[in-house]
Amino acid sequence: MPAADFTEIAELKQALIRKALRYAVFAADTTADRVTIPFDAGGILQTLPTGYVPVGYTTTDGVTFSGDLSTSDVTSGQSASPTRSDVESDTVTAQWVPQETNAAAVALYENLPLSGTGSLPVLGAATWTWSRPKTPPTRYRRLVFIAEDLNKDTGNPLYIVRHFPSALRTGREDEQWTRTSEIARGVTYQAYVDDVLGTDSVTWIDGPGWRDYAPEDEGGGGG
Repeated sequence: MPAADFTEIAELKQALIRKALRYAVFAADTTADRVTIPFDAGGILQTLPTGYVPVGYTTTDGVTFSGDLSTSDVTSGQSASPTRSDVESDTVTAQWVPQETNAAAVALYENLPLSGTGSLPVLGAATWTWSRPKTPPTRYRRLVFIAEDLNKDTGNPLYIVRHFPSALRTGREDEQWTRTSEIARGVTYQAYVDDVLGTDSVTWIDGPGWRDYAPEDEGGGGG
């Protein structure tokens, strides 16, 4: 076999180190359409279906996607390590802390509908008031997370879109009132498998900056 060139086999590419230079969180009730095609054929980001509302500003911690993986091991007397291991559960959650007091942030925190009967009024249109239900409902949501980055070489934007088609609130942080900080309402939502899409999470990467990475073809594609 020929000698290896470490630089070649390592394939280290700084341009593929991604950051969420800008990001946004959107939420909808389950009456809204699922997100299935967030980009057009040319890789241009499309508007979300009707019913998705932005959560607005969040703390600098951004959005944290966490996983909980558990396995079931079989141990044997002849081996120091398990001789078989099977996945028992593999879940994903998203956690963020909204800084705005808007309809989306309050509804997600208080487990209220985002639209229709029982939802909060339009900002400034009427008195805001809500009550905690005697029996908290099991209220699923649709969530969309969009991060924008830039192609290092061309400066064109690229996007990472992640969709939880069926998500349930599984945690919320303390709401603190103080002179020195904004009133924030941190929440955690767990993704559940959606019967139609057959998954609990879908992720896309596209955009002009992403298409710029495509190798040039005979017709002079992106470069």
